Amino acid sequence: MPFKKGVTPPGAKPFVKGQSGNPKGQPRKLVTICREMGYSKEEVAVTLQNMIAYTLEELKQVYQNKESTLLELTIAAALKKSLEKGSLYTIDSILDRLHGKASEKIDAKHEVTEIIIKRES
Repeated sequence: MPFKKGVTPPGAKPFVKGQSGNPKGQPRKLVTICREMGYSKEEVAVTLQNMIAYTLEELKQVYQNKESTLLELTIAAALKKSLEKGSLYTIDSILDRLHGKASEKIDAKHEVTEIIIKRES
């Protein structure tokens, strides 16, 4: 059944006019959260680089240590959550932040079939 402009299909829930379809927006990234807590980019990068190699047991120790900084606790929680969910998103974003995104090579081929020359008089 093709859609018709201005007609809402049965069972659809249209957006309310003037209201966002995604009121909470995109979730904030880990580094953004840490920067908002007052940590510098360098502090976040150094802590991330150290903690990315931690085992689950070491992350647990960070969590249980009363002298852990808020930055360490935040990163430990994010890594733990990511590992529990089986998602590499947090780890991937951390590596991107530390080392930059990996460059992608794209092969593009284009074939010219016709050349049109216009002469203006």
